[in-house]
Amino acid sequence: MRMGAAFGIVVVAFLALTAYLFMLVPSAHPRRADAIVVLAGDRGRLAEGLRLFHDHVAPALALSRDPEPWPKANRLCASSRFVCFHAHPYSTRGEAETVARLARAHDWHSIVVVTSRYHLRRARVLFGRCMHPAPAFVAAHTTVLDYVFNVPREWAKLLYQEAVDRGC
Repeated sequence: MRMGAAFGIVVVAFLALTAYLFMLVPSAHPRRADAIVVLAGDRGRLAEGLRLFHDHVAPALALSRDPEPWPKANRLCASSRFVCFHAHPYSTRGEAETVARLARAHDWHSIVVVTSRYHLRRARVLFGRCMHPAPAFVAAHTTVLDYVFNVPREWAKLLYQEAVDRGC
C-alpha cells in the first residue's frame, strides 16, 4: 500500500471517530425527572434547560455557574426557584462531584443533564463515575462553529480523562 493511501485511510478513520465521539452522540428525550442540571460553558445550554423546565420535565432546575459574569444567569440565580452552584474544581469532573452532592442533599434520584452535543460523551463518562444511577443527557443546540472551536479541546480532555484522571 502506498504511503498516500495509508495516510488517507488514517485521516478518514480519524474523522469518522471524531464524528462518532462528538457529533453523532444520541440525546435523551426525558419525560420526567427530579431535577434538570445545566452545565456551565456554552451559553446555549441554558435555553434548553429552561425549555425542559417549562415543559415540566422536572420541578427543579440547577445551574452550574462559570466564573465569567452572565446577566441572564445572574437574574435566574437571584430567584429562589433555581439552584445555582459553582463547581470546585471548575471542570466537568467538578460539576459531576457537585451534582452528586446536590442530588444527595435534595433527594434527587433522577436527573437530566443539559450540555452541548460535542460534550455529551465525556460528560456521560464523568457523571457515570460519580453518580449512580447515571443521569440522562440532553444535547443543547450546537452550531457548526461550536464544533470547530470545541472538538479539538474535547479530544484532549477526553484523552486526559481516559488515560490520566480516572477518578470521580
